[in-house]
Amino acid sequence: MIYLDAAGTTPVRREVLEAMWPYLTGDFGNPSSHHELGERARAGLEAARADVARVLGCRPGEVTFTSGGTEADNLAVKGIALARRAADPRRTRIAVSAVEHPAVLESARSLARLHGFVVDVVPVDGTGRVSPEALAAVVGPDTAVASVMYANNEVGTIQPIAELAAVAHAAKVPFHTDAVQAAGVLPLDVRDLGVDALSISGHKLGAPKGVGALYVAGRVSIEPLVDGGGQERGARSGTENVAGAVALATALRLAEGERPTAAPRLAELRRGFVQRVLELVPEALLTGDDVHRLPGSASFCFPRVSGESILLELERRGIICSSGSACAAGSSDPSHVLLALGIDPETAQTAVRFTLPATVTAGDLDEAARALEGAYAAVTGIARR
Repeated sequence: MIYLDAAGTTPVRREVLEAMWPYLTGDFGNPSSHHELGERARAGLEAARADVARVLGCRPGEVTFTSGGTEADNLAVKGIALARRAADPRRTRIAVSAVEHPAVLESARSLARLHGFVVDVVPVDGTGRVSPEALAAVVGPDTAVASVMYANNEVGTIQPIAELAAVAHAAKVPFHTDAVQAAGVLPLDVRDLGVDALSISGHKLGAPKGVGALYVAGRVSIEPLVDGGGQERGARSGTENVAGAVALATALRLAEGERPTAAPRLAELRRGFVQRVLELVPEALLTGDDVHRLPGSASFCFPRVSGESILLELERRGIICSSGSACAAGSSDPSHVLLALGIDPETAQTAVRFTLPATVTAGDLDEAARALEGAYAAVTGIARR
């Protein structure tokens, strides 16, 4: 089996398992308890928070651990919008890009449905990029928060986050970015990005599922979504997942250390793979931005062909990939991301996404490209040789 669905999830790294093991065994205490076991757990939690903060270039107190990227996005969009409107009743609008992850889009829609906010959707170009001008046309004195993802989970397009954050700040609007797919392969220093909030998720980095983190600048107020004992400095009540936090911090630290060499390597392998696919299957349509693209992301549509049939044929040949977002569970609708790029609904339903894990080799990708050629021939009856 060749696994090419790293955007869906990644295997847990051995170093991560070893780092979290003590907090699943001997140091199992509740970090809010004032005894030795509790203090050891608290020390592990705060060390993890400091590790995450070092990668993000922020203060440890600006990092909140969550159950994953989805909760982090919800807390950012809803929490900032509600706090902003409470401080200034004019702030009744939310700006989100047309290609956001459902965690952001549904958070915005929930605020509209339950709290009367108005959602402004910022359009993208044919590659999935948001221009500063497009965002500037939407944000204003009535905008509570703006959210544009760092890199898209379906087509891999990278946004000009620093420029977009500057546009939001010129309108005095807090700016959040979903960096779940960017973590480990793109720079995450929030000072350089200029963002007020940033979400990450552990299982995209080699940590277990069920843990994430949200950076929120200390100057930005946020309304908690979960009330209780006031853990995480009141931002997210509930007994903390210490082992998960340690796992996330370890995975993030390792990925950041490897990024200077790993990211260019993945980009080179991806470019070769894309070229090979387009040679073997000229009908394939590469989606997303060819230049501003995640190092390990290659996504295609196959007009007038069943994408699901190609996926099944690929799996039969030992290639594991996906049709796009792993988070649109049970949906048969065309991808909203591809529709936003101007791709027609019929073609959008033929998407196949390959996302490369750090361990992938050129040989793996050559085999995958040849398997795709065979899968396409099997589905269409077009044999080239």
